[in-house]
Amino acid sequence: MEDGTFKSPGYCESTVHDDYDVRQWDTREDCEVRQILDRVADKWSLLVIALLDCRSLRFTELRREIDGVSQRMLSVTLRHLERDGLVTRTVHPVVPPRVDYALTPLGRTLHETIKTLVTWTEEHQQEIAAARADYDARREMMDA
Repeated sequence: MEDGTFKSPGYCESTVHDDYDVRQWDTREDCEVRQILDRVADKWSLLVIALLDCRSLRFTELRREIDGVSQRMLSVTLRHLERDGLVTRTVHPVVPPRVDYALTPLGRTLHETIKTLVTWTEEHQQEIAAARADYDARREMMDA
């Protein structure tokens, strides 16, 4: 293989090395690491994953719980999470049809990571609020 060529169109450097390289989050559209990060960091995906941690939910239950999500956006989000192996979709043979969504074992591991991020945010929200206020005051003085 020539220098500078990739092993496959979706190939990105491995994220498992001792020295952390931010370039692993390649901005090329075909970088799978970037695609996955974009998906799981999406606000609707985060909310769906958090809600499904406790139990499986029907589409209408999810829509009711997620303020501001459209039916189309929730459908797209669930389809993407299912494709990525994070959510399962179970259709029950009843009339009217009933469809339940639940986290897969892989989805549950992601939820643990999300909980860690939320915990960090809660623990540091006052520091962040103070930093924002300080920044805004400095900007206001510079603009005056």
